[in-house]
Amino acid sequence: MSATISQKHPRGLYVLFFAEMWERFSYYGMRAILLLFLLDNVRGGMGMSAAEATAVYGLYTASVYLLTLPGGWLADNILGQKKAIWYGGIIIMLGHIILAIPAGSAIFFLGLTTVAVGTGLLKPNISSIVGELYPEGGARRDAAFSIFYMGINLGSFLGIAIVGYLGEKVNWHMGFGAAAIGMLLGLIVFRIGSATYLKGLGDVPPAKEVSKVNAGSQSGSNKMIGYGLIALLVVFLIVLQISGTIDMSTAQGLAQGAGVIIVSISAAYFLFILVAGGLTRVEKYRVGVLIILFLAIALFWAGYEQAGTSLQIFAERHTDRIIGGWEVPSSWFQNFQPTFVLIFAPVLASLWISLSSRNRNPSIPVKFAMGLILLGLSFFVMVAASKIAVTGDLASPLFLTFTYFLHTIGELCVSPVGLSSYTKLAPKRYVSQLMGIWFVGASLGNLIAGIFAGGFDEKNILQMPALFNQVAIITTIFGLVLLVFWKPIKGWMGGIS
Repeated sequence: MSATISQKHPRGLYVLFFAEMWERFSYYGMRAILLLFLLDNVRGGMGMSAAEATAVYGLYTASVYLLTLPGGWLADNILGQKKAIWYGGIIIMLGHIILAIPAGSAIFFLGLTTVAVGTGLLKPNISSIVGELYPEGGARRDAAFSIFYMGINLGSFLGIAIVGYLGEKVNWHMGFGAAAIGMLLGLIVFRIGSATYLKGLGDVPPAKEVSKVNAGSQSGSNKMIGYGLIALLVVFLIVLQISGTIDMSTAQGLAQGAGVIIVSISAAYFLFILVAGGLTRVEKYRVGVLIILFLAIALFWAGYEQAGTSLQIFAERHTDRIIGGWEVPSSWFQNFQPTFVLIFAPVLASLWISLSSRNRNPSIPVKFAMGLILLGLSFFVMVAASKIAVTGDLASPLFLTFTYFLHTIGELCVSPVGLSSYTKLAPKRYVSQLMGIWFVGASLGNLIAGIFAGGFDEKNILQMPALFNQVAIITTIFGLVLLVFWKPIKGWMGGIS
């Protein structure tokens, strides 16, 4: 069986698989207990309100993905992907070690910041190398990203199970320390495996492979445009603060300000490469498709990442968790997502290949539409569950189980396909930067998830059905719009499938 697999995919894929698995162990394990730690006022947590805690959670998870943009730039222009992955992993490990120190809020937020910086450096570049293993593209590359995605979710499962249990049942900081050990294992795997199976990949920054004529003729004016956009953004934020539109002295205000920053940076970046990026006509159309996928993925993650916010609160406070007299840790409900991915990722990967062999493989916009519609349906399930909760009864765990099942099938239609599509559609000299933009879309979604969950306070319990209903309707409508316009969007892709 292993010989057959190795013939189909290069061994470098499995080096990246296990390196990413341990990195995701550290990230998702810590994330599983983060909101609970921020809310806890009994076992040494931060004792924040729901609005504060979810805003901090949203800021952190958004920052993790937002920092992939400078991380991608550093890899493209200075470090190369391999060095970016290596240094990023070291920084992540140091961040988790800091979080394991019970030394007050200042040290804790320093640890969160350190983890976010390291993840921003590592995350986009490891995905870029996966794409480089398959220069021919096609369904085989999509299948490889689905396998890679299984590594992400295996790490997520182990992290949530181990770190979640240690944090909730033993000690919060012991859980954070276990996340550091996971990242150390990831570094060991990558260091040993990359020397043998990833030779010649990710060593030279892509920008240095482009001729000086193509890459550097407009560098001075490009820098001036970039600095001008940053200056305008800073002025805009100051105006919002002075006018009282946003109060960035609070966690909620900072989250709103971060939302303005993310949207502004993303819009400016897309405008910048379209106008001053030296793109051909075909490349501009493909970047147009990437913009549509960016909006879709931001909306998808805004719903999907409720797993760590509103759905985590629902599991903790409104779900029956007693099995045989033992109370299941509420963070373990987040493990339904990676478990279902591990079960169904091979099924969908095989399905895409089978359909492709018969020229019936759904196009990228159709798969995105399917994912958004399934996500919308999952929140209609939570509307029903929340109607039980508002009566004072505990909801059956089957509601969250089925919600996460629909989340997972939707995710498998969107995330591995989206990762693959960004590596295929992005102009080569911008590939890591645009992979960063892909994760910036995830950043925006995570931030929205955190801000949205601030409404899930005990005082606002009667609003739960309406809040879940909003997510259900918006995501379903966007999915239907993509389904209607899939043909012109596919035309913009210029023959890439």
